[in-house]
Amino acid sequence: MENLYYKTITKELSTWERQMTASPSLRNRLSKSIQGKIQNLIPQKAQNLITAAIKTMIETVLSGSSLLTKEKQAAEPQLSESDFLAERAFAFYYKMAVAQGVGFGLGGFLVNLGDLPALMSIKVKFLFDCCKLYGFNPDEKMERLFILHVFQLAYCGDARRLELFPIIKNWNDHAGQIELDWEKLQIEYRDYMDIAKLLQMLPIVGAAAGGAANHALMKKLKTTAMNCYRLRLLHSKP
Repeated sequence: MENLYYKTITKELSTWERQMTASPSLRNRLSKSIQGKIQNLIPQKAQNLITAAIKTMIETVLSGSSLLTKEKQAAEPQLSESDFLAERAFAFYYKMAVAQGVGFGLGGFLVNLGDLPALMSIKVKFLFDCCKLYGFNPDEKMERLFILHVFQLAYCGDARRLELFPIIKNWNDHAGQIELDWEKLQIEYRDYMDIAKLLQMLPIVGAAAGGAANHALMKKLKTTAMNCYRLRLLHSKP
């Protein structure tokens, strides 16, 4: 039964890998151009908060605080079980993130600034959960660096995606050579923030926009995280 599950997931991973290695389309390049103009509308105060939140996130992850999650590290996990538990963990964090986006969206600009670091915390906790549920140890520095690379892959542009994916896919081959450019990470993440996060700061429409934005951001993180850990788990099998 597990072998059948492996075959199914392998096909899904092949499709995802093609997406990760595809060249940027004209549509993506145009979207990036439009998105860049949208970013100029985001108040500097919000951009500064994004930068500060990412700094804090990186410091928290690199410090190796396993208190971020109560999940136990799985010993020689079965892929199907890891996927099930990761989906269950995601459901918990997803509900929290969407409710939070709606709640902050009701408060307008100043209140909305609090959604950025709060959402960052939820994402990091989910990634630490995934790390343990797929049998890896977040107490190890290389695993914490892997978490940050997964986060960046989830929220980066096409050019950076093409750089990051081969590193993540062949993570063990890069041991001891991994460096993290936190400034590039925060720029990529800020640029990924779409118009919904801008709309979240506006009155009336803010609640709906906040919930929708957090929905999309969390879904993207789940797909990226689960597939990255699936790759590593499959590569570790004989």
